[in-house]
Amino acid sequence: MHNLDPVTIALIVANVIISIKGFDDRLFFEKYKFNDGAIKRGDQIRMFSSAFLHADMTHLFFNMFTLYFFANTVIFELGQANFVIIYVASLIFGNLLSLYFHKDEYWYSAIGASGAVTGVLYSAILLYPGMSLYLFFIPIPIPGYIFGIGYLLYSIYGMKKRIGNIGHDAHFGGAVGGYAITLILLPSLFETDLGYVALLAIPIIILFVLYKTGKLQ
Repeated sequence: MHNLDPVTIALIVANVIISIKGFDDRLFFEKYKFNDGAIKRGDQIRMFSSAFLHADMTHLFFNMFTLYFFANTVIFELGQANFVIIYVASLIFGNLLSLYFHKDEYWYSAIGASGAVTGVLYSAILLYPGMSLYLFFIPIPIPGYIFGIGYLLYSIYGMKKRIGNIGHDAHFGGAVGGYAITLILLPSLFETDLGYVALLAIPIIILFVLYKTGKLQ
């Protein structure tokens, strides 16, 4: 049985309660979702509150399912307080990147804990790069660092091609937050796992280069 830490339980409960409230109350949903124009007019609470709203039960389930599997890994290595720091920082990093890349789209809206959860996932991979991960319907183990790099490369592709109704930039920003804060909290990784630290930075460098050369759009 996968025993959840009380902090993880609290986050899941908060996401479930607030999301269900949003399902039933459209005014509440519209007031607290991420919206570029509203945030620029000073409604900064949306930068945080939007991460506790979800489009539907499927969206909510997959985010909480991912959190369920990776939160304990981060908590075990870094502690409860640092886990919360990573979760919140990843949430903010994800929304900041979304805000930046959609800075001229005042109508742009988004919701979901994906940025925060992706940050926790990337942090867990950085802590245990050799962990085995499985994709749905593919019963072949994938090394964590390969999965992490592949996921962010796909996110870059999704950002460039605007694939689906998915906040690829929030996912990417969340992963950057999880990566950066984990290294700040545990700098010994530069000594013990420098190779993996460098490999997991590759997608971040690629995104920066694409942006600087104007090839992201």
